[in-house]
Amino acid sequence: MLDEEEKIPFTSHLEELRSRLIKIFIAVGIGFAASYGFKEILFNILVRPLVKVMDPGDHLIFTGLPEAFFTYLKVSLLAGLMLASPVILYQFWMFVAPGLYKTERRLMGPIVMLSSFFFIAGALFGYFIVFPWGFKFFLGFATESIRPLPSMKEYLAFSAKLLLAFGLVFELPMVLTFMARLGIVSVDFLKRNRKYALLLFFAGAAILTPPDVVTQVMMALPLMVMYELSIIGARFFGKKKPTPETEEDKAGQSAS
Repeated sequence: MLDEEEKIPFTSHLEELRSRLIKIFIAVGIGFAASYGFKEILFNILVRPLVKVMDPGDHLIFTGLPEAFFTYLKVSLLAGLMLASPVILYQFWMFVAPGLYKTERRLMGPIVMLSSFFFIAGALFGYFIVFPWGFKFFLGFATESIRPLPSMKEYLAFSAKLLLAFGLVFELPMVLTFMARLGIVSVDFLKRNRKYALLLFFAGAAILTPPDVVTQVMMALPLMVMYELSIIGARFFGKKKPTPETEEDKAGQSAS
C-alpha cells in the first residue's frame, strides 16, 4: 500500500474519480453514437432468440407512438455500454490501482483483459443459452384463446436486465481472485464458506432472473462454476502466507 507520506488527499481522490467518470461517459457516448447507425440491426439481433421460439405470424408490437423510437435509443445505449465495457473496467481498476503495491499494479493489464472477457462471456451465455430456454418457457403458457403480444419496450427491459446480470455475475472469479491477492480472502475461507455461497447464488438468481426455476438454475449453476474458478485463481494468485524459512531469512537480514 502507499506509505504514510505518499497518501493522496481526499480531494485528489474526488478529482481522480471525476476524471475516470468523464472518460467512461465519453467512451459510452462514442459507443452509443456508433451503435445508433445500426439500431434496427442491433434490435433484430437482440430479439432473435424470442422470434425463433414464437409461432409463425406472431410478432412484437409497440403500444405508444414514441415507444419504438425510445426503444431504439435504449438498444443503442446498451450496445454502447457493451462496446465501452473494456474502457469502463479499465477505468475502474485504474482508480483502484494507486492503493496497491507496485507488484500488484503490474497485474492491472491482465485483470482488465480478463474482466472484459468474463463480462462479454457472461452476456453471450445469457443470450445463446438462457434466452432460448427462458422464452420458450414463458411462451408455453399461450393457448388458443391467449396469445402473447410482447412489446418492444418490455422485451428490451427484460433482455437488457438479463444480459447485464449475466455479464456481472461472470466477474465473480476476477473479484474474488483480486480479493485473495490483497489477502482479504483465502482459499481456506472460500472452501469453508462454499455452502453459504451456494445459498446466496440461488437467492441472487431468484432476484435477478424471472420467477421461473429454469432461468434461476441457469444463472446459479454458472455462478457455482465461477466460484470454483475463484478458488483456483485464489490458490495460484492469492497472497502467500510467509513460511517459517522466509520469516527466519527476513529476521537474519534485519539483524545483519
